[in-house]
Formats: sequence, structure tokens, C-alpha cells
Amino acid sequence: MPSLSLNGEPSFARSQQQEEVLSRQFLTFVLGEEMFAMPIGDIREIIEFCSLTEVPLMPHFLRGVINLRGAVVPVIDLSVRFGRAPTPIAKRTCIVIMEVAQEEQTMLLGVMVDAVRAVLTVENDKVEPPLSFGSRLRADFIEGMINIKDRFIVVLDVSAVLSVDELSSLMGMAAAEELNAPSGS
Repeated sequence: MPSLSLNGEPSFARSQQQEEVLSRQFLTFVLGEEMFAMPIGDIREIIEFCSLTEVPLMPHFLRGVINLRGAVVPVIDLSVRFGRAPTPIAKRTCIVIMEVAQEEQTMLLGVMVDAVRAVLTVENDKVEPPLSFGSRLRADFIEGMINIKDRFIVVLDVSAVLSVDELSSLMGMAAAEELNAPSGS
């Protein structure tokens, strides 16, 4: 039974709750010439690009770490993670700070993007299933597509793109490759 306010109209809390179920919010951002989106649920904050400390023996997609109010946060270059050229540092380059679940704890992870655009509220039925062809991304990285003014925005599956287990194994392989590489002496 819907709740009513004292003046007889449906309560705001109930209508807001229904709206949340019927729609989702996404942060849109740019990588190169392409527009992407990710659900805002795991996003903690967005910061300007600042200097990174490089970490040896890490894969190329891990650009380095930052100090975020005393916490060491690894920063992933999303463009390199997708098999593309590294993100060039420019005025609008940002780091999106994400909270990623790792076993029973939450880990902070920075995601480097060319520019952040906007937060979109999209009805659930407007998020279309991913195409089975034509994408330059791994299929498991794509949750769906949003059509805005005849332009498609790729919605990323954050749990796949930022899979802590997969990233950890890739970091381990990169370190092993570095250690096994012939030295220059």
C-alpha cells in the first residue's frame, strides 16, 4: 500500500524509492575519442590528475600510486587496460577513485581517464545489451550500451574491468617477466 503524506499526496520517500528502482546513474567519461560510462555506486570521488609515483615491476596499465589523504592508491590507466596507447596527461585528465571489493574488504583503486563529462540518470530499460560484434573491448568488460541522441555510450562492467584477482595475476606475470628478462650488462 502506498504511503500518503498528511495532505493526501504520495510521499516523496516512496516515489524516490520507486525512481531508484526504475533508473540508474552513470558517470560518463572520455578515453581518446570514445565515450564510456560506469555506474556511480562504486565511485568514491573524482580528483584532478596529480603526480604519480611509479612502481617497478608492474604491468604497463598500472601507471603508479598516489597518496590520497594518507592512503596509498594504485592508479590504472584505463586506456592501457583496454590495449590502447597510454592516456596523455592534459588539463582535463582525471583520476576516478573507486571502491573495489576484494574478498571481505574494500580496496581503493584509481582509474585514469582523459576527461569526466557528466552524471546521467538512465531508465533501466534504456540500457541496451552489449553488441556481440564490432567492439574494440573484451566482451566481458561491457555491461551494456546507452543511446543518447543517436550516439552510443559503452557502459563498463566495473567488476570485470577492475577485477582484483585478474589485476593481481597480471601484476605477478609482469614482475616475473621483468625478473626473467636479460639484463643489459
